[in-house]
Amino acid sequence: MTTDKKDPKVKGLGCLGFTVFGLPLLIGFVLLLLWLGWYAYSTYNKCITANESVKTTWSDVENSYQKRLDLIPNIVATVKGYAEHEQGTFTAVTEARAKVSSINIDGDELTTENLAAFETAQGELSGALTKLLATVENYPELKANQNFISLQNDLKEIETEITQRRKEFNSSVKDYNILVLKFPRNLFAKMFGFKERKYFEASEEAATAPKVEF
Repeated sequence: MTTDKKDPKVKGLGCLGFTVFGLPLLIGFVLLLLWLGWYAYSTYNKCITANESVKTTWSDVENSYQKRLDLIPNIVATVKGYAEHEQGTFTAVTEARAKVSSINIDGDELTTENLAAFETAQGELSGALTKLLATVENYPELKANQNFISLQNDLKEIETEITQRRKEFNSSVKDYNILVLKFPRNLFAKMFGFKERKYFEASEEAATAPKVEF
């Protein structure tokens, strides 16, 4: 009759094996989970910050365009005082201004379609305003009017500000897109719902500031 006996060298290898191999693996797995949690947390916060920057700079863009919008009635009224026969031009500016006023885009709604509509409307307004200012060439007294000269200078400053605000917005969009599109952050950004944003590419008319010097 034979009795099975465990090799004393092998006895207790299960616990020892776990201690030697299993415990480090378990610790490594836990550390990996902790790192992934921290990385996800860090990515989310960075995406939130970048997204808020995009919305803030977009608000600055809208504010600059609003300044131009607010200035236009004064320009039209001043020109009307000297150029009553330019009614068609006045109507074009008024209609273009009304169209721009009807478009308000929230920072969370900067879709391709919304930005395209905004750009088109601003382009039409810039074109109409350029034609209005061109008519001033036919009215020397208007060109010399101090109020009109002051309005020209205000418009020039606003157009410069608009250009700068567009650049700042696109810069913030670039930073945001790099953050949410680069691997491996893009995996977490997509999981949290952060998507690529569109740059503000002004139409030809909107990108060309109305001529304000004569």
